[in-house]
Amino acid sequence: MSWLSRNAARLIGAATAVGLVLTAASPAAAQSAIRDTEIEAIIHDWSAPVFTAMGLEPDEVEILLINENDLNAFATRGRIIGVNTGLILRTRNANELLGVIAHEAGHVKNRHTLRDGAQNAGMQPMLMTMALGALAIAAGAPDAGAVLLGNSQYFGTLSALRYMTHQEGEADNSGARALERAGESGRGLLTFFENFRSQEVFSDARRYPYFRSHPLSSDRIENLRRLVAEQPHYDHQDSPERVAQHALILAKIHAFMDAPNTTLRTYPETDESLPGRYARVIAWYRDGQTEKALTAVDVLLTEQPQNPYFWELKGQILFEEGRPAEAIGAHQRAVDLKPDAPLLRINLAHAMLETRDTAQIELAVDQLKRATALESDNSMGWRLLSQAYASQGKEGEARLASAEMYFALGAKTQATQFALRARDMLTPGSNEWTRAMDIVFASGATQDDVDDVDRRNSRNRPVVVPAAG
Repeated sequence: MSWLSRNAARLIGAATAVGLVLTAASPAAAQSAIRDTEIEAIIHDWSAPVFTAMGLEPDEVEILLINENDLNAFATRGRIIGVNTGLILRTRNANELLGVIAHEAGHVKNRHTLRDGAQNAGMQPMLMTMALGALAIAAGAPDAGAVLLGNSQYFGTLSALRYMTHQEGEADNSGARALERAGESGRGLLTFFENFRSQEVFSDARRYPYFRSHPLSSDRIENLRRLVAEQPHYDHQDSPERVAQHALILAKIHAFMDAPNTTLRTYPETDESLPGRYARVIAWYRDGQTEKALTAVDVLLTEQPQNPYFWELKGQILFEEGRPAEAIGAHQRAVDLKPDAPLLRINLAHAMLETRDTAQIELAVDQLKRATALESDNSMGWRLLSQAYASQGKEGEARLASAEMYFALGAKTQATQFALRARDMLTPGSNEWTRAMDIVFASGATQDDVDDVDRRNSRNRPVVVPAAG
C-alpha cells in the first residue's frame, strides 16, 4: 500500500463532487489518496459487471481509495469514485461495499457530477427571496422585506436539500437495478443504509460526512426496500471467495492504518486465517520486527507462490529495511506474475534506482516507461523517471518527465515551465521535443506565450565577445 497521488489533482478541480456537495475536494484530501494494487483489483473485479449493467465502460471508471477514517464516499468528474478507508472498514460484508459502489456509480450514470449541483439549486430560490425582500422594502414594507431577506438562506437550503434528496433517490434506483442485472443482490445497499438510520436525527456536526452529503430518511430507505425486495436476486449471497476477499481487504487496511500493537491485538497469533496471518506480517514489518515478518511472509509464499501481492509485500519489507538489491528479486517476481500492474513495476524500478548501479538504473528506466505507458497520470512514476534520467545525465528527458509529473498533478504552470526547459535541451522535431510542446499547449499556453518566453530568454543570454588576436 502506498500513498501515491495519481488523479488527486482531478479531485481538487472537481467543483461539484457528489458526496462533497457544496465544496471542492481540498489539496489535503487529495494528498490522502492511496494506492494498493490488490485492493483496487478486488473491488474493480466485483464492480465491473455492475458498471457494465449500468451502461458504463468499466475501464473508464476509476475507484480511488482515500486514507480517511471518516465514513464517506463520492463520485466526481472524470468518472472517478472515491471511497474512504473508514467506510470500507464499516461495511459488514462484500455486498454492502458493492452496494455503496453501485450507488456512487448511479451518480456517475445520471451525470449528477456534471450538473450545476445542489449549490445552484439552492442559489436560485435564495436570490429570488432576496429580490422579493428588496422589492418589498422599496415598496414601503420594510418589515416584510426584512423577513424575506432573513429567510432567503433558509429557502435556499430547503431547495438544495430537495435537489440532493432527488439525486440520492435516482442513484439508489440506478444502483439497485444495475446490481440486479449483474446478478447481485441489492440487499447490501439497503442494510448499509439501515445500519446508519440514526444519522437522520443527528445534527450536521455529529453526522458522518457521507450522510451530510447523502441525505438519509425513512422514506428513502423504505422506497429502496420496496425496490430491492422484489428483485429475483434479493436473496443472493456473497460467494465464499468474495467473503474471504472482503475479510482480506479489512485486514490489510487495518494492518497498514492502525498501530502495529492494535493490529496484533485484533489479529492475535491464535488467528490462523489467511487475513489474520497477512495482517500480522504487515504489523511486524511496520513494528521493525523485520526477520519475523520475512519468515512469516515466506510461509505465505510457500503456500501461494503465484500470489504477486505476497511477493510485493516481501519486496516492500526488504526495500524499507534498506536492502534494495535484495528487494529487486521479490518485486521482479511480482511483476512477472502481474505484468499489467503499473504500481508493481514502479516498486521494482524504485528498488533498482536505490542500488545506484548503472545497469540497474537503465533497467529501471525501462520499467518506468512501461508503467507510465500503462498509467500516464501516475505522478510517482514520472517523478522516479525524472530522477533516473537525471542520474544518467539526460537533462532534457529528466525535465520532460518532470513536466509530465506536474501535468498529471494538474499543476499547469510548473508543467509548462519544465516542458519549455526540456524543449531547449531536446532535439527539435524528435518525439520527446514534440511531447514537450504538446504539454505546453495542453497546459493552456499559446504560441504567443511561447514566443514571448523565447524573446525574454534571448534578451537575457550573455553576449559572447570574440577574443582579440
